Amino acid sequence: MTKQNNLLIAILTLGVFAIINTEMGVIGILPLIADNFHISISKAGLLVSLFALAVAISGPIMPLLFSGINRKKVMLFVLGIFLLGNIVSVFTSSFTVLLIARVIPGFFHPIYCSLAFTAASASVSEEEAPKAVAKVIMGVSAGMVLGVPITSFIASVTSLGMAMSFFAVVNAIAFIVTFLFVPSMPVNERLSYGVQLSVLKKSILWLSIIAVILMNGAVFGVYTYLAEYLKIVTNVPEKIISVMLLIYGVANIIGNIVAGKLLSKNAIKFVVSFLFALGVVYIILFLIGQFTVPMALITLVWGILGGAGANINQYWITSAAPEAPDFANGLFLTSANLGTTIGTSVCGLFISGIGTQYIVLGGLLFLILSIVSVLLRVYTFSPTKSLFN
Repeated sequence: MTKQNNLLIAILTLGVFAIINTEMGVIGILPLIADNFHISISKAGLLVSLFALAVAISGPIMPLLFSGINRKKVMLFVLGIFLLGNIVSVFTSSFTVLLIARVIPGFFHPIYCSLAFTAASASVSEEEAPKAVAKVIMGVSAGMVLGVPITSFIASVTSLGMAMSFFAVVNAIAFIVTFLFVPSMPVNERLSYGVQLSVLKKSILWLSIIAVILMNGAVFGVYTYLAEYLKIVTNVPEKIISVMLLIYGVANIIGNIVAGKLLSKNAIKFVVSFLFALGVVYIILFLIGQFTVPMALITLVWGILGGAGANINQYWITSAAPEAPDFANGLFLTSANLGTTIGTSVCGLFISGIGTQYIVLGGLLFLILSIVSVLLRVYTFSPTKSLFN
């Protein structure tokens, strides 16, 4: 890639980080939000699940609507919306206002992320595309590395308002860097809406969408409540929770790097292996999650798999509709966030129904169903490909 392309990908990665930081950063402070607004932890979880639902609803629509507009202007517009929402979140004393200030930006999330994935993929050869996309998806992991544990740490040593300010500052930096260093990016030609929508006729795409919903539900249904799990089940103090979340986030970056390489070699084998490995981690988590040191090791391995899962989800859908990359990336974002919404809600029911420890059972339920859907696609549409060669 040229230096200009490298700079563009770096800025796109920063922008994705800013957006994911807003989306996922609250995971580390959900217990504090619940205490501050005098609500239950499951209601505080709406800040994650409804944001994800907004992304899921707008994912197939918004990237299409904005596909003909100068991409730099689109990037600045979306980052501006997120910045405004974060500023409102800092000063509000109403949970309803906080929820609205988070959900509205969620509708614009797919525009920026779809643009980022498509631009990264288009900058290299088809074989190298998973690696290029993995660099941008690192912004997702960085959102967890910095967003979740640092927000948790800031809240524990200062205040909830200061933690919320971290989201606003990061988005402001991304906005300024984009304004100063990204050249004008007019769209010279684009696929018609009809051509892009025609991929919805493909049964392999729908099977892939179902698989991604289930896979992301399996990961984030449990991860969303990791801070609560560490507090109630593992019984560790707030500052140690921040360290555990940092371990998960750093491991995510390792997972991104590994996934980018392995998807380029034998994608099917890697996807199936990922699912069974995550199942083993969840079983171990359920059995010994109450012990601090083993929990730290579990979190490390779990984080590597969680990072790889983001790459797998993006690949699984875009590989089913390579002829419409923008729309496919929008569908990926919709599917992944719908999975987050459903997974968070279902695992929240496990918490309120039988206890925090049993959120793992919700994750395993989604995981079993995702294994079935992935194997169904493999043996229906790639019957000549071996899982093990």
